[in-house]
Amino acid sequence: MRPKPSSSLGDQIIRGVVQFSGFLLIVYFLFALFIRTSPPPRQVVIYAAQDQVYAEPILREFEKETGIKVKAVYDSEAVKTVGLANRLLAERSHPQCDVFWGNEEMRTRQLAAQNIFRETNGWAAFGYRSRRIVINTNFVSLPNFTKADNSPMAYSTNRLQSPKSLLELTNAIWRGKVALAFPQFGTMATHFHALRQLWGEERWLAWCRALAANKPFVVDGNSIVVKQVARGEAWIGLTDSDDIAAGQREGLPIAALDGRARHSVRAALDQTDDGAHGVTRPTTDLTAEILLIPNTVAVIRNAPHPANAQKLFEYLQRREVAENLVQANALENATNGTDATTIKPDWDALLRDLETTTKQLNEIFLR
Repeated sequence: MRPKPSSSLGDQIIRGVVQFSGFLLIVYFLFALFIRTSPPPRQVVIYAAQDQVYAEPILREFEKETGIKVKAVYDSEAVKTVGLANRLLAERSHPQCDVFWGNEEMRTRQLAAQNIFRETNGWAAFGYRSRRIVINTNFVSLPNFTKADNSPMAYSTNRLQSPKSLLELTNAIWRGKVALAFPQFGTMATHFHALRQLWGEERWLAWCRALAANKPFVVDGNSIVVKQVARGEAWIGLTDSDDIAAGQREGLPIAALDGRARHSVRAALDQTDDGAHGVTRPTTDLTAEILLIPNTVAVIRNAPHPANAQKLFEYLQRREVAENLVQANALENATNGTDATTIKPDWDALLRDLETTTKQLNEIFLR
């Protein structure tokens, strides 16, 4: 019997190539199977209009509790909320964001009306802060309302009396002494839109024009308003309660006016009496001109990470989250605002008038 001839070197190479190719094919299928069955990425993307200094600790706690990595995009103060809202509108056909954390209600409702959020349980409000008048206490006196026997106490004779209504900010005494953020953005915009409803368009337009003519400082954000008032460059300003609280923590000579249960224009003036620049005074007081501002949270329609988005959506609505924000002075109250004496906007009507009102504000304050 003749011995079987040994394989040639070429045959050995071919067999090696076939075997290696088979090995690579098995590796490929195993890898594909692993990718298909592996869990989704443990991350969630949030666009946050809430100030980073307040939002970041909350989001870090969420990461610790859930193991889900949070990628946060924050807004600049000058265009608070508006910048993120415009980004969400631009990305509506290819969402990059899972959750939107708003710091005021108007833009959230605007986005909801344009179907940016998921159809069911798309957004919710939690806690609130408020729009306030801030004063420099070196130049403007806080009203001392009553003595123990309920008789009125006098204002300081060395300082200006604080205003009883926003309408008074057009008075000559406040010329060049008022500071406000650009009323096209953030909570300043929401407040101006709400005041238009409260007073009516004609009265509101007259007030806006008179305010602009009174040479106010129009600046890039509410915190800048507080700092300008604290420095005495302006003596009075329109801002948010959390920015006032931050300034007070720094020991700045400022205070907030709220007018609760005292500053009644009705008690001091007949309804036919006119205010500065011919602006008719409504029967209201400073409290009725205050706007409560909730935080909001929403899940984006077709969010890239819907399961993780839902977890963050639920987490931000927890009572302890709102309470932590109250402790940090980012919010005034952990409950949703229900004060019957403050402005209660008709949101549907406000959104219908949004474009018109914004155009009017641009014409008056952007010159």
